[in-house]
Amino acid sequence: MSALSEAGPVETLRWRDGRLELIDQRLLPGRFEYVSCTGAAEVAVAIRAMAVRGAPAIGCAAAFGVALEAQRQKHRPPVQFADAMEVAFRTLAESRPTAVNLCWALDRMRSVLGTQPADPGAAAQKLTEAALALFHADLETNRAIGRAGAAFVPDGARILTHCNTGALATAGHGTALGVVRSARDAGKRLSVIASETRPYLQGARLTAWELTQERIPVTLITDSTVGHLMSRGKVDLVIVGADRIAANGDVANKIGTYTIAVLAERHGVPFYVAAPLSTIDTSIADGSSIPIEERGAAEVTGFAGVRWAPEGIAVVNPAFDVTPAALVSALFTEKGVVEQPDTAKIRALFS
Repeated sequence: MSALSEAGPVETLRWRDGRLELIDQRLLPGRFEYVSCTGAAEVAVAIRAMAVRGAPAIGCAAAFGVALEAQRQKHRPPVQFADAMEVAFRTLAESRPTAVNLCWALDRMRSVLGTQPADPGAAAQKLTEAALALFHADLETNRAIGRAGAAFVPDGARILTHCNTGALATAGHGTALGVVRSARDAGKRLSVIASETRPYLQGARLTAWELTQERIPVTLITDSTVGHLMSRGKVDLVIVGADRIAANGDVANKIGTYTIAVLAERHGVPFYVAAPLSTIDTSIADGSSIPIEERGAAEVTGFAGVRWAPEGIAVVNPAFDVTPAALVSALFTEKGVVEQPDTAKIRALFS
């Protein structure tokens, strides 16, 4: 690939001639291909199969899925159109349970649909416009998060990150990696330590690839190396993203995040979370009520068609864990920075 776009090295999602194209992130870094979706069911499959992943990107994809289905169904009578759209909303909502951006985006699209209850053609047009607006708003939100967080990145920083939180996980620019990009663009010298992020290897496959595209220095480590590096003073700060944040500031993120937060506290390393307000679920009091997705055993027993675990072995494979707010040094949002987040400070973000 040649020049980098303003959003990042790639277009993770793109709207082309009435269809949604998604980078198939299951193939990276070996192959770079787009998956084309023409309806809600296809988008739901792409989300469930992790062809597209990352909470903001999932939200954007779901919004486009609604718009696609409306375009497909717009010539049907209003009652049939409404029934088809209800199926589309339900199918998309069930695709992945933990990332709250998915439901947030669907709620936005449902409210738009409610303004055109008797005109399928007008509804399809409004829903398409709404999906595009949500996409562009996410990009602007990520840039604002990046600006807010960049102030906390010292020159020469060695930044540890977990999972993938860049352009591949959003409409563009990224959340945690967006902070890295913004700090770099502000002229700060920095380097990134990317944990491999087992079992799906988003750090090894996606973050390392994305930062290489950006020409940002990156070192890949195994997840179990984090404590060793911190004990040797080789990590200056941690920045991660989030899939859902409870009203008290507890953070659900990729499995292994909680371990990193505990290690960061032990070694006096700041632990930062970069996320849009759409990731904060004020209906959930604390992290104990956040639903945690359990994924298939095959992600743990092998990879890419190679099996290394014995047949019949029991497997536990939660996709996320919850980091208590007490371990979060600061939350970077598009409305600014919340240091030592708690219920009152989170509530103030929405006032």
